[in-house]
Amino acid sequence: MIDAFIYGVILAFGLIIPLGVQNIFVFNQGATQRHFLHAMPSVLMASLCDTVLILCAVLGVSVAVFAIAWLKTVILVIGLFFLMYIGWITWNSHPTKLHQGDKPLSAKKQIAFASSVSLLNPHALLDTIGVIGTNSLQFVGKEKWAFTTACILVSCCWFFGLSILGHFLLRLDKNGLWLRSVNKISALIIWAVAFYIGWQLIK
Repeated sequence: MIDAFIYGVILAFGLIIPLGVQNIFVFNQGATQRHFLHAMPSVLMASLCDTVLILCAVLGVSVAVFAIAWLKTVILVIGLFFLMYIGWITWNSHPTKLHQGDKPLSAKKQIAFASSVSLLNPHALLDTIGVIGTNSLQFVGKEKWAFTTACILVSCCWFFGLSILGHFLLRLDKNGLWLRSVNKISALIIWAVAFYIGWQLIK
């Protein structure tokens, strides 16, 4: 059971570390909120969505859904346009505006946005189903739940740490120059993912 837990930790870290839409949003909320606790709605919602997706993948529900060809295509098309929109927002975001009187996102907006970047990102959905769901098939009983728990714990801890990192990084980078550079690079990565999804749809 310990081996299954460790395997889940390593696998989950490998999936969540790359810079993606979820990570970018949680990081930016940590940076733009006046106190890191104010970014907790986005952290909790991103963690909850990941938990639901992981459970669906392990239990096989999501595999059944993606077996329907037309439904998979619809999800990919919606995700394509959503990622293009998120990339545009990220590219044009200016973290230093908070020091000029702009208000950060409210808890309700954080929850809505975090759920959308978690559940409308087809790349993340396919990763969860194709990697976590597939790898869970090698475990049964307690080992499967140890593997699942490890994946969920890594996700929750990662989002919390990412939010704290964003919060303190902006305090060290008063002019927001570094964070603006991160946003530009992140937007390019998001658009690259969108381009890849579009290419998958037309090939």
